[in-house]
Amino acid sequence: MKILAINGSPRPKGNTAAMLNTVLDVLKNGGAETELYQAGGRAVHGCLDCGKCIKTPGCCVTDDWINELYPKMKEADAIIIGSPTYFADLTPETKAVIDRCGYMSRRDGFAFSRKIGSAVSAVRRAGGIFTLDSIQHFFLINDMVVPGSSYWNMSLAKHEGDFAKDKEGQDTMIRLGENILWLVKLIKKIAL
Repeated sequence: MKILAINGSPRPKGNTAAMLNTVLDVLKNGGAETELYQAGGRAVHGCLDCGKCIKTPGCCVTDDWINELYPKMKEADAIIIGSPTYFADLTPETKAVIDRCGYMSRRDGFAFSRKIGSAVSAVRRAGGIFTLDSIQHFFLINDMVVPGSSYWNMSLAKHEGDFAKDKEGQDTMIRLGENILWLVKLIKKIAL
């Protein structure tokens, strides 16, 4: 079982990373191989809508990290994308992952089909639902399976360290990890 978490926050040790690590800890304890990929805060280009990824493997933009990330996503059994909420939506880095890797997967025989996808978001107060929704649209249009948790996959966490004070947010991430683990095991069992 390979699980990839993508941190769309520019803060590699911020609340979004802490949320993702909480989920990954549950998965590691359940026997999964996990990786946290730091996407946020790194220079990236948005999709150019050039259509080259439809005709040739990879993305035509080669001077950033998207072509490095895509094979990791393709190899994973589950992909967890985390983004803080910026003006009621996701970060530009997270949007670049969605647009560019989404197009590449379609060219690649719908490479994400039937993988598990889950979104998490750190939010000051409101707007987090839109962030989760934007990420989940990516999963759903790519024929992925989206597990739920005991509440919305977010934490009221504006300042660094706020997630550590959010017991309900922590419980939600733990349950999300349990549900992802259960689902990966179930899908692997059925697929055999």
